[in-house]
Amino acid sequence: MVACMRLRETSPPPSSLFSVANFGRHACFALGGMHATTPPSSRFQVLDLAVSAIETLRPVVARIRQCDRDLGEQIRRALSSVALNIGEACGTDGGNRTARFSTAAGSNAEVRAALRVAVAWGYVSVSQLEAGEQLLDRVAAMLYRLGARR
Repeated sequence: MVACMRLRETSPPPSSLFSVANFGRHACFALGGMHATTPPSSRFQVLDLAVSAIETLRPVVARIRQCDRDLGEQIRRALSSVALNIGEACGTDGGNRTARFSTAAGSNAEVRAALRVAVAWGYVSVSQLEAGEQLLDRVAAMLYRLGARR
């Protein structure tokens, strides 16, 4: 009974749970919950960057696909995998979150290697990849900071 009373005394009043500072936060991040190691906003930033990379590289991938259908499809699937694994990681915690970020980092590395192969085969030029490479580099750095180890 004493423990329950102490818990009530130290818990914030219910009205503060719906304050502007906590609005839109997942329950475990509201008020710095047990697993609040990474703010959700940074996870959504990396997802936004991954989607921007897809949008930026879409015409390049289409060009590669005209020259080499298999390589173009592999790049398309790997780019999608980056974004989808980041999205899945945002809905999990602990080891599963780290595993999804690591998978996304691996797919990100796969995209970058495949783009180098496309340049080596002469399907596209390095200058066509610059904007997309910059985004993929930022995604890789953010995933590393979020716990990816690939």
